[in-house]
Amino acid sequence: MNAPASPQQNAIVIVPVHKGPVPKGGARDPYVRLEEAKGLALALELNVPAARLVPIRKAHAGAFLGKGLIDNLRIELREHDAGLLIVDTSLTPVQQRNLEKALDVKVIDRTGLILEIFGLRARTKEGRLQVELALMTYERSRLVRTWTHLERQRGGKGFLAGPGERQLETDRRLLGQRITRLRKALDNVRRTRGLHRSARQRVPYPVIALVGYTNAGKSTLFNALCDTKMLAEDMLFATLDPAMRQIALGQGREAILSDTVGFISDLPTELIAAFRATLEEVLEADLIIHVRDIASDQSTEQREDVNTILDQLFSAHENAIPILEVWNKIDLVPKEDRALLQAQAQSITPNPVLLSAVSGQGQETLIKRIEDILSSGSITVRINVPAGEGRISPWICRNGKLLDTRADENGQQILMAQLDSKNLGALVAAFPEILPERVSS
Repeated sequence: MNAPASPQQNAIVIVPVHKGPVPKGGARDPYVRLEEAKGLALALELNVPAARLVPIRKAHAGAFLGKGLIDNLRIELREHDAGLLIVDTSLTPVQQRNLEKALDVKVIDRTGLILEIFGLRARTKEGRLQVELALMTYERSRLVRTWTHLERQRGGKGFLAGPGERQLETDRRLLGQRITRLRKALDNVRRTRGLHRSARQRVPYPVIALVGYTNAGKSTLFNALCDTKMLAEDMLFATLDPAMRQIALGQGREAILSDTVGFISDLPTELIAAFRATLEEVLEADLIIHVRDIASDQSTEQREDVNTILDQLFSAHENAIPILEVWNKIDLVPKEDRALLQAQAQSITPNPVLLSAVSGQGQETLIKRIEDILSSGSITVRINVPAGEGRISPWICRNGKLLDTRADENGQQILMAQLDSKNLGALVAAFPEILPERVSS
């Protein structure tokens, strides 16, 4: 017989819902939001004996919730022997402290919960640095840490668990110093990733980035395309650390596929900033594949959430990157609805690809679409390299694709390259002594 859960492991989840009519433009189904909040708590390996919607007229500045709701929650927490209340919204430090004082339990909001999951799941040095920066930024206004309630539950395996935690006694000055050091460390990571990108450009392989709402099936698709066994579970935020693998396309072409952290509605701004180094892979991609869980009732809302975050990332980005939607989990859609989805996909430009990452259905279609997009607009040229000119080949590797290098009967170097029209013009401007001969388009 299993031992009863400790109060430290029991958590009650509440989702505040404002009373009144639904705002124009549609709002996420509060019951779906409740299920997602429960999923976040379960992803942190917590027991959730109770989860419910909490109607409120307005947020109280002092403790967010009114006295009546607080009194009811106090009774409910005791009934379920719960030592943690999860409030699925953003709380100010004052509201959080006042709720903890009134309820005599630990209280964390949506931001704190997501940060805690990231802290538990990050494995690589880079991922841990990014998570710690997000945690420190979040904590700067709170000073007293909010996740010490999970230390014993984790058994020292979590990111910031175990004895002797320096941050428990830290003050604002020390937090600021730590944040500065973390940002410098991440700058080094960013430079390293830039070197890796430069090395890939010299190969060069196009980069394809997978993005999507958490639990949309990105990692399952990543495994299917790369024939790998990365963690892919039916769990929110199963993948946190970035993964990159080489994949084979048609006609001997290869590419690099990047799996990224899943997006979620109301993603903490601390995480958007802290994970910039990881998300730079998306900014530098040649193609973005947006994986959607088309079987979800909230697929449209999730699409909007992902696009909102992408818009934030690309706000200062000069070059537009093509985005291809993949409607995953088609095998979970009732057969009578699949024809309707197919017709809907045909009315969208570019046409989304319907597939099942689990069964492999539609995977060949996806590979062909990737090839077509990466090849669109490219021009193949033949270049006679002047004697002693060694800069042209590296330039092409940085700005296009070097297809072949050979020498003619006179020993003159001949390059076959693939460039888009913009870079072809830039090549001629940089090396006016050459005259590229167009072979095909």
